Amino acid sequence: MFKFVLNDAACYVRSNVREFSLNALRLLPQLPQLSPYDVNLVLRENEFVYNFPVDGVIRSYESNQLGSNWPCEDSRTEASLLHRNGFICGIFDGHAGAACGQVVSKRLLRYVSAATLPRQVLREQMMQGADSQSFLKCHNDNVDFVSMIKPIYEASFLKYVNQLLETPQRDVSSELVNAFLQLDEEISQEALASNDVRTMNVALSGAVACLVHIEGLQMHVASTGDCGAVLGVLDPETQQWQPKKLNIEHNADNMSEVRRILAEHPKEEHETVIRNGRLLSQLAPLRAFGDFRYKWSQEIMQQKVLPMFGVQAMAPNYYTPPYLTARPDVQQHELGPNDKFLVIASDGLWDFLSPSEVVSLVGEHINSKKILEPMRLPEGETTLQEISQQLAERKAGLTRKPVDQNAATHLIRHALGGTDYGIEHSKISYYLTLPRDVVRLYRDDITITVIYFNSEHIAKLHSDVDETEVTAPVA
Repeated sequence: MFKFVLNDAACYVRSNVREFSLNALRLLPQLPQLSPYDVNLVLRENEFVYNFPVDGVIRSYESNQLGSNWPCEDSRTEASLLHRNGFICGIFDGHAGAACGQVVSKRLLRYVSAATLPRQVLREQMMQGADSQSFLKCHNDNVDFVSMIKPIYEASFLKYVNQLLETPQRDVSSELVNAFLQLDEEISQEALASNDVRTMNVALSGAVACLVHIEGLQMHVASTGDCGAVLGVLDPETQQWQPKKLNIEHNADNMSEVRRILAEHPKEEHETVIRNGRLLSQLAPLRAFGDFRYKWSQEIMQQKVLPMFGVQAMAPNYYTPPYLTARPDVQQHELGPNDKFLVIASDGLWDFLSPSEVVSLVGEHINSKKILEPMRLPEGETTLQEISQQLAERKAGLTRKPVDQNAATHLIRHALGGTDYGIEHSKISYYLTLPRDVVRLYRDDITITVIYFNSEHIAKLHSDVDETEVTAPVA
């Protein structure tokens, strides 16, 4: 349980990471200087790219992860939805250990993929012997749960599906909220029923989550905690990139969230419920999966938790639980031709870069990658002058040639090494060579997924909808 205290201290220091200068880093004992080749190896170690068929709403996605904690407490999962055309992905930022984030990253997508399937199709699939993995195809997840835990999770999934089949189909936003809350409740029940240290570790560690569900032109972003999602929109008139935030962080900077929590507890606790920007002086995110030491009753804590983990597991001023919820806020967005990409990331990225900076960097990366593509002449007759101009533009673009093909890596490089004058290699090297017991004080785990949209296909879908509305008979 000492990990809870260490995690809080690390988060406090990282919250002021922008104030740490490179000179402050150099006060540490001399660290080895990595070569550009070595830096590239580290930054690109966890890269992943997946390309979709050309006739879909999504062209591709790129992701990457750079750990700070050992093991890394962030998780990421991406999958295609089966039995219909759709995509789902998520970023999960764990704390007080990696257990909760790792479990939720797998199970939540399975719950959502079942919940958003038409009930009749879900019923038919279950009658044919479907299990929790029958409704989606993961692209970057080849590891399943250990054999001793998997039956517990499958039994909970079957219970959840039976509940779904007994209720009418709800809109996607409602199904997402229900999936979040039901999974969190089952994490609690599994820990209390089995009294197994593994299920208890999942329940007592925690994770925030940002999940994206895309089906047709409809995109839903469900977020609980302090991960972030931002849409990159290209203004057709100015050709400038515009950021559009698609979630709201649940932390002490969100005054509506603070007021919500205070309203749920007696006035006598208002001085202690949130103190120093933290829930019960300890937890930075104000919503999260797991973290049941902020949710269970005093009686359960006394009977189940303290005998196993000691009195330090009980938060101070713990009088009227629950203090925490996994309920997400859900934002719906209809994709348009000007929506070019979506970035979701753990707070390790947002500690360094703002949403506007992230969108600008990815936008510049898209433009600079065009010179890596084969030269294509315009359709129809082309003059030598036009060809000469196109060649000149490509030559000029060589100065902007990206170091990284993967946009997520591009963002990590700028997060660690960005200065007013460009990328400073020595700064990245220092961040990457900090000792394991120190690095957590300077940067958090960083996990990023960048989703690229197929503007031509989106425009065609809008055109088809418009034509349908025009030709529809008037009642």
